[in-house]
Amino acid sequence: MAKYIGAHVSASGGVENAPVNAHQIGATAFALFTKNQRQWESNPLTKKSIDAFKDNCEKYGYKPTQILPHDSYLINLGHPEAEPLQKSRTAFLDEMQRCEQLGLDRLNFHPGSHLNKSDVDTCLKTIAESINWVLERTKGVIAVIENTAGQGTNMGHTFEQIRTIIDHVEDKSRVGVCIDTCHAFTAGYQLNTLEGYSLTWKKFGEIIGFEYLKGMHINDSKKEFASRVDRHDSIGKGFIGNELFQWIMNDPRMDGIPLILETPDEAIWAEEIALLNSYSKNSFV
Repeated sequence: MAKYIGAHVSASGGVENAPVNAHQIGATAFALFTKNQRQWESNPLTKKSIDAFKDNCEKYGYKPTQILPHDSYLINLGHPEAEPLQKSRTAFLDEMQRCEQLGLDRLNFHPGSHLNKSDVDTCLKTIAESINWVLERTKGVIAVIENTAGQGTNMGHTFEQIRTIIDHVEDKSRVGVCIDTCHAFTAGYQLNTLEGYSLTWKKFGEIIGFEYLKGMHINDSKKEFASRVDRHDSIGKGFIGNELFQWIMNDPRMDGIPLILETPDEAIWAEEIALLNSYSKNSFV
């Protein structure tokens, strides 16, 4: 099975431009925002835009399993207050419905934050309740929980927290996980040594399970191990270093899912994709 490597590309001018932009950098996967991520509400997708998106995906060979859309950063599915929580749920529902319209089968999101107004367990259960609320109103799209660095009051920085959310989701066939390498490293998972890499994925398999792994964000880190700070760096330029990405490219457990760069210098995305693909020609693990 193949490795699908890409980046979070621009959908400026319409979602139909995202697969074109991905193809131009040699990507075999891509991520996108299906609406403006800085606004609560956006105009509905037009039939013309939806059809063009599907046509361009077919033209350039992108199947739903190679695409990892990302929701708005404004959404907090664990919000401790009723009105903002419902606003987030409604916005997330809109994002899931956009994925339905585009024929996509997964939507990546940051789980949420308790804002020091509720406890951790309550927040995790609220996130799961939010997922349940949205899944009841949609079909076919998997809600993909992204691990966080644990900055501030953000939930989902441990595998145990993610597992707790999954445990409270009613339809487990429609929940998944995206592991961000920068977030995992700064949350305390030692991905820059082979021993740490092996242990991290052993824990992931035992606590969450690889059947839930629906994508990855492939990023180096500008901040130190266990710093709990979310600052992405270009591949091999940060505190993680090149070896992690060599191991990932030779690990069959990461086959067949979108592996997405969110590195800060989009001018070198094509080079980074080529570099990652070159690693798969060697054996490191």
